[in-house]
Amino acid sequence: MSPILRLLYRLYERRLLRQIGGKTLPRHVGIILDGNRRHGRARGITEPQEMYRLGAEKLDDILDWCAELSIPTVTLWVFSADNFRRPEPEVSGIFAAIEAKLAALAHDPLIHSRRVRVRAIGRLPLLPPTLLATIAIAERATEAYDGMDLNIAVAYGGRQEIADAVQQLLRGAAAKGASLADAVGAVTPEAIARHLYTAGLPDPDLIIRTSGEVRLSGFLLWQSAHSEYYFTDVLWPALRKVDFLRAIRSFQERQRRFGA
Repeated sequence: MSPILRLLYRLYERRLLRQIGGKTLPRHVGIILDGNRRHGRARGITEPQEMYRLGAEKLDDILDWCAELSIPTVTLWVFSADNFRRPEPEVSGIFAAIEAKLAALAHDPLIHSRRVRVRAIGRLPLLPPTLLATIAIAERATEAYDGMDLNIAVAYGGRQEIADAVQQLLRGAAAKGASLADAVGAVTPEAIARHLYTAGLPDPDLIIRTSGEVRLSGFLLWQSAHSEYYFTDVLWPALRKVDFLRAIRSFQERQRRFGA
């Protein structure tokens, strides 16, 4: 980027920050990270782990931007349950990139100074043992923090999350000796919400999807009932601060009706 373009970019960034300042900000931003492969191929990268390492590095920027705006909760969808269908070398490369990033987060001074609580959500038993061990280390290292919640959705599917929540709810009722009628009666929206992977966190106010795809693909199906959506053509590893700020500005410009 030339010095002139860099200057123009900074001026535009400052303008966006002024526009969103003093207005309502989302409490929870969910992001569907799409475009890693296309970004890597455009740069001549063919090795899966390297492709997804570039995407993992973008996490640091997202945390910086959210910290600057005091956005307290972020959920990043890094690997869907459907992604297991991809070729084994690609899946292994993705897991290696996730594992390396989580290991770095566990020892990152900024994570600790900002008191970021790191959690993985999804069908975690499907993950390799080494990745599970790294997740456990990152979660233990940050479990007492309350400055920001960072959720890493891995082996995640929205339909499965709802099914898991209902099953957990019914198992709890059965363990208490409830009759079938009582167990069925206990299945309410509020009760299901208490058993979701994100229980205790606010539902996402804003969901961003990168790479030009205009669909949710099952991301936070239950929690996104009243979310606002923002779709951008920018590939995930190339996402810039101005792209993120545009998403926030778009969110602020909408009149939220919450299903009305």
